[in-house]
Amino acid sequence: MPAEGLPIVALVGRPNVGKSTLFNRVVGGRTAIVEDRARTTRDRLYGVAEWNDRRFVVVDTGGLERHPADTIEEKVQDQARLAISEADVILLVVDAAAGETPGDAEAADLLRAARAPVLVAINKADNERLELDGAEFYRLGWAETYPTSAIHGRGVADLLDAVVWALPPESVAEQQRKEREARLEQDIEWEELAVQGDAGGSTETVVEIDIPAESVRVAIVGRPNVGKSSLLNALLGEERVIVSDVPGTTRDAIDTTLEWAGRRLRLVDTAGIKRRGKVAAGPAAERFSALRAMKAIGRADVAILVLDAIDGLTAQDAHVAGHVVDEGVGLVIAINKWDLVEKDDRTFDGYVDAIRAEVPFLSFAPIVAISALSGLRVSRALDAALVIADERRRRVATAELNRVLREATFRQPAPAVRGKRPKFYYATQAAIEPPTFVLFASEAGNVHFSHRRYLENRIRAAFGFSGTPIRLIFRERSRIELEPRRRPRVARGRQRQIQRGARRAPTASPDR
Repeated sequence: MPAEGLPIVALVGRPNVGKSTLFNRVVGGRTAIVEDRARTTRDRLYGVAEWNDRRFVVVDTGGLERHPADTIEEKVQDQARLAISEADVILLVVDAAAGETPGDAEAADLLRAARAPVLVAINKADNERLELDGAEFYRLGWAETYPTSAIHGRGVADLLDAVVWALPPESVAEQQRKEREARLEQDIEWEELAVQGDAGGSTETVVEIDIPAESVRVAIVGRPNVGKSSLLNALLGEERVIVSDVPGTTRDAIDTTLEWAGRRLRLVDTAGIKRRGKVAAGPAAERFSALRAMKAIGRADVAILVLDAIDGLTAQDAHVAGHVVDEGVGLVIAINKWDLVEKDDRTFDGYVDAIRAEVPFLSFAPIVAISALSGLRVSRALDAALVIADERRRRVATAELNRVLREATFRQPAPAVRGKRPKFYYATQAAIEPPTFVLFASEAGNVHFSHRRYLENRIRAAFGFSGTPIRLIFRERSRIELEPRRRPRVARGRQRQIQRGARRAPTASPDR
């Protein structure tokens, strides 16, 4: 769940009534995949919304069906029923354009036993005629029935007013959160006043604000059907997402929070990333799933790349890993299904050597062998992710960095390119997440990629940065620009004369 202590509003209904569109409208973003095709949503998708000074969690679910067609749809029903059981308010979404159907009646029968209050959202009421036609849904038995159009925003405000009215009273956690936010806002106002006063010559000091550290964002990525969802469920100890042998089961990027080793993590299960050709030729839902997965990598601190121990490292695995490195995200390589491998005391070392040989640009990433199905060593993947998250935030002293740079260039000078040899002067760390270093040199554009890799390896050997990409930026700088400007030298005798003359100079009287 994305936010603890907040009430939960679940969107339920038969397939293809617009639950995901309404979810995106309420949370204010295109979080859920929307397609004009039934059964697009499968897992529970959470988002935080705020209305009338009340914050709550919205849950998007798959379509409710009495007789699911296959195993995956059966698990979709389980996910929807879990959302109903944990909800504080339930929104039954129906379709005004299609009218009342047996599927709506079946969903209504299921909700009559729910403990939470039920509101009916008559979606797709895009005009007055459809709004009048939607009156037939009052037959379902709930007086709190509201015509809406999620795609146009029509009637959504009235629906949210009713939702907030139906929410339970504010919990202690909600009240404490509001008090913290109010204090933080007041501190920010005081800080702005202090800064303005200091700019005007005041002696006031700037107020220090204690802002809690953000949670570590960990994305679970990889090809389809390598065990990403199984790994998430094993880490959480519950059936949070649907697991199936059918590739492409997961479609949305599923965010879940977790306390681990005294720290707060945000785990993101992503859809399997296929080759570009297959994605382009596939349905729209698969294209959106791939985009969501790529976006999840970009906003993560660390990515756990899940490999299939039976298949080994494939070209698509290397492609996904390359995207992680390009985004500057930390990386853990998890070899899943390790329990299916016939092994001895050298098997794991053989896998590691093979991976290092196939993708030498991932030599900085730690490798762990796990079994998401049995839970074998899955904790090591998260332990490594936490270490990497800290490594991404490390800073190196400029003096130490330049000492390492001098030693490295003394041992192995940069090779000449087109007859011009780069000469390094100094370096500094410019940023973190990922660690970024700027190296000033003459002929900086002629630094060979092999020497770039050599310098990166020397920095890693001296300072660590395990599991995180580091970026080296080469800037052109000449020795003349680096030499400090010296004051003109004055003869010692002449300097003494100037000083004696300054002491003997008469002071002008005011009358003159």
